Amino acid sequence: MTAITRINAVKDQTAILSARNLKAWYGESQALHGIDLDIHSGETVALLGRNGAGKTTTLKSITGLMDRRSGEIKIGGKDISRLPLHHIARHGLGFVPEERGIFSGLTVQENLLLPPIVAEGGHTVEEIYALFPNLKERRHSQGTSLSGGEQQMLAIARILRTGIRILLLDEPTEGLAPVIVDRIGDVIIALRKRGITIILVEQNFRFAQRVAERYYVIEHGQVLDQFSAAELPGRQDWLSDVLGV
Repeated sequence: MTAITRINAVKDQTAILSARNLKAWYGESQALHGIDLDIHSGETVALLGRNGAGKTTTLKSITGLMDRRSGEIKIGGKDISRLPLHHIARHGLGFVPEERGIFSGLTVQENLLLPPIVAEGGHTVEEIYALFPNLKERRHSQGTSLSGGEQQMLAIARILRTGIRILLLDEPTEGLAPVIVDRIGDVIIALRKRGITIILVEQNFRFAQRVAERYYVIEHGQVLDQFSAAELPGRQDWLSDVLGV
């Protein structure tokens, strides 16, 4: 089966989130050149590629954070590409950026209580603390006193409070200690079992290999190929060349 046949086979299945001919620009510089994605309900998909390949730009384009973009983005079959940013969140889409964006002057618990509930099924504070015991221990601590790993946990936890169905994670393990990376991986797997769809950008390929069920490889703002975790062993050499690892 060729790369194009594989991609078209995935397109034929019903997707909870899809993108067609997604293009994006930073000023006059074009960063995405027609990205096509199909993400299915409850799966975890990793976007792989070298730095500058367009992975983070893809996430920002899906969430409406790019000032200039074109193409079609659908959630549950509904086109959201022309909706304002605050309306997109009401379709169950949540984004955790690499810089995390927590409110550093508020306590952990205040951060968790602040986000609005935009859809049914949001995690309660008690459920959050069960997923992230570290946050329960630090619930009265201000964001400025949290470690990088605790800030990442809080950033993910805060989004889960809103009732999202689709979680976009940009470099969730960047700069974190191995024990925290393992904990983030456990949480992603637990969320997948709860039916949450996850798309992550991740430079740590060993981590992506542990949590993802499917992969898109992006280079120069285009999808080179997509394949399942079961196909990964036969692609290791090719992937090492593409990613430079």
